[in-house]
Amino acid sequence: MLNSNLLRKLDMQDLMVFVAVYDQSSVTDVSETLFVSQSTVSYSLKKLRTSFEDELFINTRAGMRPTYKAATMYGHVQKILESINLCHAGSQAFDPTQKAVTFNVCAPEYFEQLILPRLLKNFDHADLPVIVNVQKLETEIPADALRDGRLDLVICFGPHFHREHKDIKTQMLLEDDLVCVFDKQSAPREPAFSLQSFVARRHVFPTPWSSDTNMIDGWLARQAHKRQVIARANSYSAALKMITGTDFIVTLPRRVLKLLADTNVFGHCEAPNGLPGFTLDMQWNEHSAQDSANTWFREQVVKVCADQGLL
Repeated sequence: MLNSNLLRKLDMQDLMVFVAVYDQSSVTDVSETLFVSQSTVSYSLKKLRTSFEDELFINTRAGMRPTYKAATMYGHVQKILESINLCHAGSQAFDPTQKAVTFNVCAPEYFEQLILPRLLKNFDHADLPVIVNVQKLETEIPADALRDGRLDLVICFGPHFHREHKDIKTQMLLEDDLVCVFDKQSAPREPAFSLQSFVARRHVFPTPWSSDTNMIDGWLARQAHKRQVIARANSYSAALKMITGTDFIVTLPRRVLKLLADTNVFGHCEAPNGLPGFTLDMQWNEHSAQDSANTWFREQVVKVCADQGLL
């Protein structure tokens, strides 16, 4: 934060004028060096004097002499300009056109269905030699694999579904909620399942990530209820096939429903009141934050989410 609101009126040119006048002691020389008019230099000096509440430079026959305050400021202003130049230069950007690169990702099926297809299409359309290898998400975040470089990125659910690690950075990608899906021939009468009618139905449990239970079962346990799971599926698509022609239900993310469920076959209704939604999060090792390729890949993931209106 700035100590004075007067400082907000300054810009980079004012600071450049300050350093130039200090070095050259001549308004005329400064205007030629910076390719600005003498009136522009004078205006910048006026702003500087007002902002720092000091004369800063005294006009003498020998030129512009800095005051004590200007002398103490000089090194700091130089560092400000150097820092701005460093910000502009940044680290060397990753160029995916120069060589083939492989990114190893641990992610649930949700990522493979909603984000990865568009990501790969973008790479293909840009003719980028990028390979993405995905392994299935387990109950615990593979933190050691992120640390030693075996994995570049982990996509997981949140909030607070997995144990947190201080050296692992997290960014939320999107939010979603859950809906109940059924064969249209076995549609419920109500527009939303009550808790009682929800647990009365038989369920197919898709396991797009390796876990014995999920957010639904945890929530039901807190309500002192339990559902009857009659089958477990390895994918959302398989779960939908399992409920076809039955009165079974499957609880799916709303975005997955829109993507995979044929509206001629399947209907859906709202989940019981209180069933929480979830987030899709992106996690990476803090050391990877300095890696230009890893940074570029994370940016591409975020862009896909933004382009598809998922954010």
